[in-house]
Amino acid sequence: MSNTALLERPAAPRHLRAVPSAPAAPAATPVPAATPAAEARALPAGTAPRGFALYVGIDEAKAAASGVSLGVLVDALRRTLADLAPEAETYATVALAPVGSGGRDVDVVRLALHEPSAIARTKADEPEDEDRAPGGVVVDISRKRVLIDGESAAFTFKEFELLQYLVLREGRTIERTELVGSLWQNASEEESPGERTIDVHVRRLRAKLGRYEDIVRTVRGVGYRFDRHADVSIRYGHGTPSPDRF
Repeated sequence: MSNTALLERPAAPRHLRAVPSAPAAPAATPVPAATPAAEARALPAGTAPRGFALYVGIDEAKAAASGVSLGVLVDALRRTLADLAPEAETYATVALAPVGSGGRDVDVVRLALHEPSAIARTKADEPEDEDRAPGGVVVDISRKRVLIDGESAAFTFKEFELLQYLVLREGRTIERTELVGSLWQNASEEESPGERTIDVHVRRLRAKLGRYEDIVRTVRGVGYRFDRHADVSIRYGHGTPSPDRF
């Protein structure tokens, strides 16, 4: 999926607007509105609503068939929300999934963005990582660690961030400039590494991966990428960072 295509903006994007509902016919039996107390009972104790997530399942081809793009849809929804609730804050993210992923688009999106109930349903049908053979590499994003053949590897924080960044963007080639801008975005000009310094970090990362060093591929003249690998399993935790955002 092309990130450039996602961010294209036509000159006059469509604008979704709230449509006033038609007057409802009198109901034979009035349904009482939910009371605040009833709503409170439906929530876990000590919690309060702070917003919502709307998962939208549509790929670029289907959007194009409707004469729009994913970026246009995001803009339209944001403008509609700004009309209805100007004080609302928004955040949009793109769900990336391997080409050819089966299932309903919305289910693929929920799983790609690590929506808790979608993850829970998948895990119910799979053995826990701890029950699997210890061989191979486990990238444990929930605990910020890497296991190699069952043993914890001595990765530095930055080395783990680098591997995690590539793993979460599986199948996409990441340029050195993007790695510098994303992993050192809060660093001062003196602390921020040059593009070639990224090569040094990758060499150290590969050295610690040992015989599994090829899971981090070099794309000559461009950067690095992680492809699905039989020797690698990934443990996601709640709050795992989404791979790409608008």
